[in-house]
Amino acid sequence: MQLQTIIDIPKPAFQISHKDRLMFVGSCFADNIGQKFTTSGFQTLVNPFGTIYNPASIATLLLRCISERECTEIFPDDQGVWHSWLHHSRFSAPSSKELQQRIAQATHEATVFLANASVLCVTLGTAYIYRLESNGMLVSNCHKQPDQLFRRERMTPYDIVDQWQILLQLLQALNPELRIIITVSPIRHKRDGLHANQISKGILLQAADEICTANTDLCTYFPSYEIMLDELRDYRFYADDMIHPSELAIEYIWQRLQQTYMNTRTIDKCLKQQKQWRGSQHRTIIE
Repeated sequence: MQLQTIIDIPKPAFQISHKDRLMFVGSCFADNIGQKFTTSGFQTLVNPFGTIYNPASIATLLLRCISERECTEIFPDDQGVWHSWLHHSRFSAPSSKELQQRIAQATHEATVFLANASVLCVTLGTAYIYRLESNGMLVSNCHKQPDQLFRRERMTPYDIVDQWQILLQLLQALNPELRIIITVSPIRHKRDGLHANQISKGILLQAADEICTANTDLCTYFPSYEIMLDELRDYRFYADDMIHPSELAIEYIWQRLQQTYMNTRTIDKCLKQQKQWRGSQHRTIIE
């Protein structure tokens, strides 16, 4: 008896082994999967700029890696804390100098890692972007500033594809050996509204398909979103907020990813490395 709709995932032209270096960028689902790779013994760099949800901001920050251009899109809030419009709040600092130093260090580390990486894993979360009303500048993180400072826009598949085609050319020039896995996050953006979220995901799916189809030697698509919707069609696969995948769902998607990109020997090594990692997390209590 068949109790699931199983997604058919074509075998990619490359495989992942423990010799590879993997960089993860994008939504919080990139953190989830990146953590799985890290605890399985891989060399990883996970979300070096913090969680970034839309493809325009992800592309902008990857372009900054290639150029190592100084970040000037910064501002102080009412408490005198400095933030970057392009970066996660973990970079925020009590002075503009310290903020720029943190960003410059993270960007340099990401550039060096990316130039020598085997695989770049990109997780797209939403097609909605925010811009400053004052000058139209792209904003990755609103840092809890007043809503009236921003305007919200919805990217089209063509906007995304055009920007990413340029980015892919530059990434290939930086690292000709790099391969890219693109996936759409299975996490729904409830704040957008559930109807708007579905439209947003559809835009991301179309853009990802066009990017991968036009760059078959460089990009491959992994269907995280489709697995969540079709193979894991039950609320037990959701966390308490009924939005995020549960640990069980993340583990299931991780196993499907392993089956797609790894051979049996690599999967066995992952299991051994994870067992060692779990053992290292146990602390002996001394009375």
